[in-house]
Amino acid sequence: MELRLFTEPYHGATYDELLRAARHAEECGFDGFFVADHYHPMHFTDALPGPTDAWTTLAGLARETSTIRLGTLMSSATFRQPGALAVIAAQVDAMSGGRLELGLGAGWFALDHSAYGIPFPPPAERFERMEEQFQVITGLWATPPGEQFSYEGRHYRLTDSPALPKPVQRPRVPLIVGGRGPRRTPALAARYADEFNLPFTSPAQSAELYAGARAARTAAGGPPLILSVCLGIASGRTEAEIDTRLALLEEPSRLPPEEPLHGSPAKIVDLLGEYAALGTSRVYVRLRDLSDLDHLDLLATEVAPHL
Repeated sequence: MELRLFTEPYHGATYDELLRAARHAEECGFDGFFVADHYHPMHFTDALPGPTDAWTTLAGLARETSTIRLGTLMSSATFRQPGALAVIAAQVDAMSGGRLELGLGAGWFALDHSAYGIPFPPPAERFERMEEQFQVITGLWATPPGEQFSYEGRHYRLTDSPALPKPVQRPRVPLIVGGRGPRRTPALAARYADEFNLPFTSPAQSAELYAGARAARTAAGGPPLILSVCLGIASGRTEAEIDTRLALLEEPSRLPPEEPLHGSPAKIVDLLGEYAALGTSRVYVRLRDLSDLDHLDLLATEVAPHL
């Protein structure tokens, strides 16, 4: 089981703070450093200077880290045109030396859109756009050099695109689909993704949703999906440390309810073992406090080696 970090810069972060955390995670041996793609705060205590843009951040981190995987959980399909996103992602992949992974979602947080003048279609249209974006992005990347790519969809039209640049990774940048939806999300993951990710779900709920994704993949064909989960984790060497980190994860917010894992490193290992038994091979640990690098040290030295 791999441990990756999942950061939420919309709480209020500077690029320098994100870089410090990413470099520390790399030094600790974490497998990945991923960023959420939101512009509006969700917690009522979120602070200055405000959010950082996910793709601007990833471009910087691509040049200022060396080995850690980088990506989005999830890039919102409502924010960018798919042709432009294919160019952006291919360039960041090249800037990182082939370390990028693209998580793409339909978009769900209305305040992101109303606060910054971004159209927010109804759910059905957002999922339609998300699927077309996968078709466009994979089509552009798969087009042989020297040939052109055209696409005619309900929401997007591309005519005689040179389909450049290409990602460094072959056959393409790994793609991630995630969410708790029981039908459309697993179906999209089965058709387009390499990894199926669940956001803050219990083992019981994870088991049910994984089963749906596995069945959809079997019907669609292709290799098994990588199964992963995002989790809030509050560990510590003392009860006081655990309580402090847990309180931060349980702050009131506009986010859907979640149940963070909390306890000693040994207890966290046992709890993650329940997910491993379901086939989970990657855990994205929610890094709520970018300055709490001691927590990263603890997870890297006393949890990761036992997974």
